[in-house]
Amino acid sequence: MKLVRTEDAVGHILCHDITQIIPGVTKDAVFRKGHVVTREDIPVLLSVGKEHLYIWEKQEGMLHENEAAEVLREISQGANMHPTEAKEGKIELIADCDGLLKVDSATMKKVNSLGEMMIASRHGNFPVKKGDKIAGTRVIPLIIEKEKMERAKETAGETPIFEVLPFSHKKVGIVTTGSEVYHHRIEDSFTPVIREKLAEYDTEVVGHEICNDDHEMITGAIMKLLEMGCDMVVCTGGMSVDPDDRTPLAIKNTGAEIVSYGAPVLPGAMFLLAYYDGKIPVMGLPGCVMYAKRTIFDLVLPRLMCGEKLRPEDLSCLGEGGLCLSCPVCTFPNCGFGKAGA
Repeated sequence: MKLVRTEDAVGHILCHDITQIIPGVTKDAVFRKGHVVTREDIPVLLSVGKEHLYIWEKQEGMLHENEAAEVLREISQGANMHPTEAKEGKIELIADCDGLLKVDSATMKKVNSLGEMMIASRHGNFPVKKGDKIAGTRVIPLIIEKEKMERAKETAGETPIFEVLPFSHKKVGIVTTGSEVYHHRIEDSFTPVIREKLAEYDTEVVGHEICNDDHEMITGAIMKLLEMGCDMVVCTGGMSVDPDDRTPLAIKNTGAEIVSYGAPVLPGAMFLLAYYDGKIPVMGLPGCVMYAKRTIFDLVLPRLMCGEKLRPEDLSCLGEGGLCLSCPVCTFPNCGFGKAGA
């Protein structure tokens, strides 16, 4: 820092906030640290009693906080987002579309461990809407070693820490199972719940089949929906281990590859995910999806809506955070449910 006459500070960067007090009107910073002083600023600065200012002196090998913030933006910003203007060493990233936020948690942790810089974000694998704030980056000191920011770039590598995968339109087929529904002994209360959850995304239900507990009938219904061009098939009910719960066998007999039968999530432990022809998800939803506010279906559906192909490890890591507390007032996704441990 260097102390100079205010009149001589034009073109230099302030090292501290300049507060303006107008009784009954305002008490706030009229200029903030990092501001580049212009000739028009001089009368204002003198009017608040600042005849001398502390300015930042450009030093070899050092970066101003806003210059360093651009480095953090560069290693953080991926597809389908834009940055805010650098201000006081801080840049935020804003979503350009509705989609799924992907976060390279391991790399973000490494960068944050370097010290004097930080990146904070929403949880990954959760939906964001266009205009949502995704992340904030900040350089802590006013100036920082250029070499340290170069180290941050090396640590991050070539792939950005954040990416928004846009949601796509999906044609969905629903298979409702259960002899009691098939024979009209009870009302189908499961399918309306599925339709409501699908309506949160850009989906089109193009087919709905109701089956009894015969696994061959269920397999046939799934195949019919696939032949209709469905991008996703959802089967409801019959997912337990009781002898008359035949939906898992029916899904298997379509030839679909089973990714997982069971997930470390409550509600939703008896969830099944398979892929037909290597790309079309076929799901078996346990009965809890019908009556619980949020379940495994709410964690998996947004990832399928952006075309992500899930692996067994994508489900097995959900144990930490996989217990829904069934709060009297549901605040999902602004809660711990589904926030898998790093």
